[in-house]
Amino acid sequence: MSDWLNRLRAGLVIPAHPLCLNAGRQLDEARQRGLTRYYRDAGAGGIAVAVHTTQFEIRLPQYNLLEPVLRMAIEETRGSEMIMIAGAVGPREQALREAELAAKLGYQAVLLSLSALKNATLDEMVDHVRDIASVLPVVGFYLQPAVGGRLLPFEFWRKAADIENLVAIKMAPFNRYQTLDVIRAVAASDRSADIALYTGNDDNIIADLITPFSFHGKTLRVVGGLLGQWAVGTRRAVEILRRVHEGKTHPSLMLALNAQLTDLNGALFDVANGFHGCIAGIHEVLRRQGLMEGRWCLSPAEDLSPGQMEEIDRVLAAYPHLLD
Repeated sequence: MSDWLNRLRAGLVIPAHPLCLNAGRQLDEARQRGLTRYYRDAGAGGIAVAVHTTQFEIRLPQYNLLEPVLRMAIEETRGSEMIMIAGAVGPREQALREAELAAKLGYQAVLLSLSALKNATLDEMVDHVRDIASVLPVVGFYLQPAVGGRLLPFEFWRKAADIENLVAIKMAPFNRYQTLDVIRAVAASDRSADIALYTGNDDNIIADLITPFSFHGKTLRVVGGLLGQWAVGTRRAVEILRRVHEGKTHPSLMLALNAQLTDLNGALFDVANGFHGCIAGIHEVLRRQGLMEGRWCLSPAEDLSPGQMEEIDRVLAAYPHLLD
């Protein structure tokens, strides 16, 4: 077994890497590299790049930022043990190209979005995962429909779990029933011990991590997080995951911390406005840390929602122990 797979299965903090722009909405290379070093120095076990938090628009011809952003993250983590995961999106041809680019640059795995396959059958989606897994190991991705995902039922995950090169699943439907569909499907597979379960449920992070899930005579655990929320407060996230793994903190105290982290996330991710300001909210916190010059996104229409700044002020004052 590869050493990086051992570490992935043991459980890690994997931030979803944002995109640093200047006031002209162009790539701020110095801060982009600095942000990667922040995650490395904070103790993150990996980084996910070119994912939703990085802004899917980096792939558009007018920006052409996919390769530069992937390359810079690799360069800044060279020599470390960080697991590098690249987002892959789009229909088969595009996802294959992106997986091949990630492999060429030295990424270990791809986080595979199925958002472009809105009308595909379950079997077509399983074949899609299998095709991409022939290029690089795949981290399956259940993205909530509110930000572009689609419903992925138990039957899909049960078939996907049998794909040999599916090495992990990021569960981010922000829905308990749908999260259980994934875990139950993995438990039903003979490969359950080979698939690392990662929470992407930014609204229920710690609860996911401390819960034993028992199905089909097996008890599975969510071992780590691949999260936009952990793009901020990364040192604290590393401490939280360590406490979970050590099991020395009473579950009631961890659940209290879960409620606080969920409240913090509600402001950053702009739940009150259907997640419209979720990326800008992360940027605002990084701006206050000095890691970003501003909270600009590629699209001028993407910014904080009315009232979101006040909510961010409130949670940052309330929960300083959850931030760096």
